[in-house]
Order: sequence, then structure tokens, then C-alpha cells
Amino acid sequence: MVETGHHHQHPPAPAAAGHPPVPSMAMAVSRGPTWPPAEQLHHLQYCIHSNPSWHETVVLAFQHYIVMLGTTVLIANTLVPPMGGDAGDKARVIQTILFMSGINTLLQTLIGTRLPTVMGVSFAYVLPVLSIIRDYNDGQFDSEKQRFRHTMRTVQGSLIISSFVNIIIGYGQAWGNLIRIFTPIIVVPVVSVVSLGLFLRGFPLLANCVEIGLPMLILLIISQQYLKHAFSRISMILERYALLVCLAIIWAFAAILTVSGAYNNVSTATKQSCRTDRAFLMSSAPWIRIPYPFQWGTPIFKASHVFGMFGAAIVASAESTGVFFAASRLAGATAPPAHVVSRSIGLQGIGVLLEGIFGSISGNTASVENVGLLGLTRIGSRRVVQISTGFMIFFSIFGKFGAFFASIPLPIFAGIYCILLGIVVAVGISFIQFTDTNSMRNMYVIGVSLFLSLSIAQYFLANTSRAGYGPVRTAGGWFNDILNTIFASAPLVATILATILDNTLEARHASEARGISWWKPFQHRNGDTRNDEFYSMPLRINELIPTRFL
Repeated sequence: MVETGHHHQHPPAPAAAGHPPVPSMAMAVSRGPTWPPAEQLHHLQYCIHSNPSWHETVVLAFQHYIVMLGTTVLIANTLVPPMGGDAGDKARVIQTILFMSGINTLLQTLIGTRLPTVMGVSFAYVLPVLSIIRDYNDGQFDSEKQRFRHTMRTVQGSLIISSFVNIIIGYGQAWGNLIRIFTPIIVVPVVSVVSLGLFLRGFPLLANCVEIGLPMLILLIISQQYLKHAFSRISMILERYALLVCLAIIWAFAAILTVSGAYNNVSTATKQSCRTDRAFLMSSAPWIRIPYPFQWGTPIFKASHVFGMFGAAIVASAESTGVFFAASRLAGATAPPAHVVSRSIGLQGIGVLLEGIFGSISGNTASVENVGLLGLTRIGSRRVVQISTGFMIFFSIFGKFGAFFASIPLPIFAGIYCILLGIVVAVGISFIQFTDTNSMRNMYVIGVSLFLSLSIAQYFLANTSRAGYGPVRTAGGWFNDILNTIFASAPLVATILATILDNTLEARHASEARGISWWKPFQHRNGDTRNDEFYSMPLRINELIPTRFL
């Protein structure tokens, strides 16, 4: 990896007439060393196109599968029961999500951004899906099974139509045109908030069963960060595989607590969070089942529900954009050019279309947690993530094996996410190194965008009922769904606020302070020689596809 320098210090301002020049103090010399901005991280063991040995690759890939499994189970637990589905339906939904995540991840790493990003489910689609559930919750069906299937068919139809939002703004280069007016000042809050906005998946979820969630968090920190210095011979093993080791230990501890009767006289909610046998996935999952198109029946297309999904499609695009920039840092690559991000959003739309056809419960987005895992292990290899798709597809087909790992209590995942999401926050902050960090204008844009995006999103989330009613309550249900979904997303609110503020507040006079001289070469197809190195299509596919789609 090679760095290029686009950073210049401004010459000192001339002294005013009649006044002696003010002496400048060389703070770097008198106080200690400084570190120049690094366009690519140099503390990674493997970057985007370097690969560990095959046996290490397989174990690391399995680790990626485990990390994305927590969010998969969480969204199934959130949506399937209100739909009227039972444990068997939940198992089939999880299998479908895993199958589509494997397909979409493989597509993104081959012909999308080509970054090592896992494409998982997006919680942006929860509010529109809850709206569909609400409309079918009036006793018009003979059985809960019938209501579940009818709801899933409506979700299928809404996903199919809403997918064209991503396809159009992505392959039509509308999203790329937005990225071209980004600067590092905008990227800082967008990337940071992508992770900070998920704080409910951290300690609040961990606290649902603190006796297993907190030990997971503490043990992971100690073993992965401290013990590797105490035991130098196994430091590499601890750094790369401590997550799996700690998870196995705490999972076994949770199983011991379960069989010993520790949770016999607790509330139902505590049993659901702590016990290892409350998911009922093992008993209800089929041994072998391949997800197939329209498995729930013919899709139902209803205009009000389709329009409600449009907001979720835009939110998922903003989420993925922030994750892509974070992944580029942790993979040892340069920032992704605008046309690469745009084509990845278009491909994400194709993924949503496939999810609608195959009957998933939600659209896809780039997984924040798995990008954090790149930083935790310091391995940003593309091949590792591509191999992880094999685990996703395998466990989606062989349901009993997949259900075994899906039975891991969610507070254990929450302990892991506390670390992984924190790493992504720090990566977002690191983009500020390419700007003038002493500029009050930059502080204003970043600070206001960070605070308001989190504050607005939290207001909308806190005032949304379990049935999906948000603060915006007009006569138009589809209009409510769009606005409630958009403003409940901290990444999209941060994108809107930071883009407006950074491009309107003294934008022309502060181009150097905004980091544009560093940023601009990476946002054009031929702006930097490394763009092709990291983001060009494999096997000369670019010669077969029109340039506007690349």
C-alpha cells in the first residue's frame, strides 16, 4: 500500500503594517511527534486483496457468519410473532434471510463495491412492515397461519416494487452525484452515526440478561486486547479468534445456567433472553430446505404499502453508504469513488428485488457489525467475506445446523456488538484527519450534524408505538410511513444535515479546510491510480457492461 500526498500547509499570513510579525512556535518540535494523515491504514495484517492461508480464511469466514447471525435472529424475533407466525415460520424466515444474505454479499464483493462487506438485513424496513401487520390485524383471517402468509405475500410485493428506487438512483447515477459533493466533513458524521444509531443493539440489549451479556463483553476485551500481550506465543490467535473462543465459553455458561434451573422462576421476558432452549428453532427447523421463489404464495401489491417502503429503500442506501466508507478504511483501500458507491446501491436494489421474489422479511443493507469485525481482527481480506457466504448458504439449506447457532441468546451478541460498533464509530472520526481540525466552521458542521441526527432519530424512535405508529400521523398512512422511516434513521438525517451545512456555509472559501484537495481525486473514475486497483471489476467484466452502470 502506498500513500500519496495531497496535503499542504498554508504559508503564514503576512504581518500587518506597523506591527512586528508574530513568532510561530513549532509545537510539533517542542512538544513531541505528530502523525501525518494516512490515506490507507497501515496496521492491518491483511488488506483487501491479500489473503490469509486457507485454513485461517475458513475460520475467519465462519466468524463473519456468526456476527451477522445476531441481527438476522433479532429482526425475525421482532417481526414474525406479530405477523402470526410460529417457531417454524421463524426458522424458515431466518433460513431465507441467510440464503439471500449469502447471494447478495457474493454479488457485492464481485460486481458491487468489491469491498469486504456483508449484506445483511436492514431495520429500516421494520416500520413499513409493522404498518402492513397493522392493516391485517383486524380478525379478517380464519387462522394465524393464514394471516402470516398473507402478510408475507404483501411484504414480498412491497419489496419487489420498492427495489426499483435503489436500482434507479444507483444505476441512474443520482446517488453518485450526491456522493460527488461529499467531503470528509460530511463523511465523519455519516459513518459515525451509522454505528452510533445502533446503540440499542449494544448495552440495552445486553442488559436483558446481564449475567451472560456482561461476561461476554468483559471476556472479549480482556482476551483480545490484554492477554495477547501477556502470552506472546498465542497473541495472533487471540487477536483473530478470541471472539469465537469467548462466545463458546459464554454460550456454554448460559447452557449450564439453563439446565441447572437458574431461570425456572423468572419472568417470561428473562427466559426468552437468557435461556438457550427458548428459541424452539432446533425442533421446528427442517433438516433440509432450499428457499425458492414465491415460497409464501403470489405477491400482493398494495399502493399504500409500496409507497411506505420507498422511504426504507432510501434509508438503506444511506446506511450502506456510511458502511462502505468505513469498510474502505478497514480493508486498507482508499475511499470508494462516487461511481462505485452508486453502482453498489443499484446492485443493492437488485438484491432487494431478489429478496422480494424469494420471500424475505426485509430488504438488505451493508452490515455495520461485520465491518467492525474487520477492525477487530485487523483482517480486511475480500476473500474471507466471500468464503463466509458459503456458510450463510450452507446453514440456510441445512436448517437444523443453522438453527443450532441461531439459538445463541441475543445478549451474547450484544456484548460482541458493543465492541464492533464502537470500532466503526472511531473509523468515522478518523476521516477528520484530512481536514482542518481547528476550523470552527468544521466543528460546527460536524457537531451539529452528529448531535441533531441522533437527537431527531431518537425522538422518532421513542415516540413510535409497538404497532408502528410514529410521531407523524396524518390521514395518509403511506405518507406517515415514509417520513417516520426517514427521520427515525440517524444516518440519513446526518447525510441530509451535513450535506446542506457543508455545502452552504462558506463552502468556496473553505475548500482546503474541508479536505477537498485530498478528497477530489478519489471521487472520479480516473482521479487516482489506486481506484482501479481496489474497485475494478474482475475477469474483465467492465468490458461487457456499459460504463454508466460501472
